[in-house]
Amino acid sequence: MTAAGSGKPKRDTYRHGDLRNALVEAGLELAREGGPEAVVLRAATRQAGVVPNAAYRHFADRGALLHAVSQAAMAEVARTMEAEQAALPPAEDAAAAARDRFRAVGTGYLRFAREEPGLFRAAFHVPGDMTHATDDTAAGPGGKTPFEILGAALDGLVEAGLLPEDRRPGAEFLAWSAVHGLAMLLIDGPLRGLDPTQARAAGRHVIDMIERGV
Repeated sequence: MTAAGSGKPKRDTYRHGDLRNALVEAGLELAREGGPEAVVLRAATRQAGVVPNAAYRHFADRGALLHAVSQAAMAEVARTMEAEQAALPPAEDAAAAARDRFRAVGTGYLRFAREEPGLFRAAFHVPGDMTHATDDTAAGPGGKTPFEILGAALDGLVEAGLLPEDRRPGAEFLAWSAVHGLAMLLIDGPLRGLDPTQARAAGRHVIDMIERGV
């Protein structure tokens, strides 16, 4: 049966697990185009080709769907960070490798923000009532969340002798705050007019500053 005004047939049955995944994928596409505000149940069901009530089998409300989309988007942030590290050329020694892996965390994070601003906003969306605000379960292919990838890179600096052990505690928050702040300035703030070359240069300068700071 085809819904009025749409050439896409509505489905009310999916194989086990497919409907939830289809709705999350639809939500990701909505977020990619319009950020977290664009993720609504009716639009997701329409995109997935199912009747609106079908969504409630898996998501109690819009907030539940948006949380699932946020976690999936965060996993994509992690995937990009891991890909940035995987693309590094061989380093001369262990210290250079640790430094390169640390810098790749920041460059991957910033690259995702610039290339996928809608998903980036969705990844860090926190509802007004702080529901799910402390959830940290979205991991990339390597099994680590973005925060855990950053922590591992900082641990690598300690192991390589580039970061004193007594300065390691809490270093994630300094590094994350600085890079995330730049990301937001680049996609939603006064730096959004920078061209890609200028944006990459700004990223390098901020990561340089973090290296000196930690």
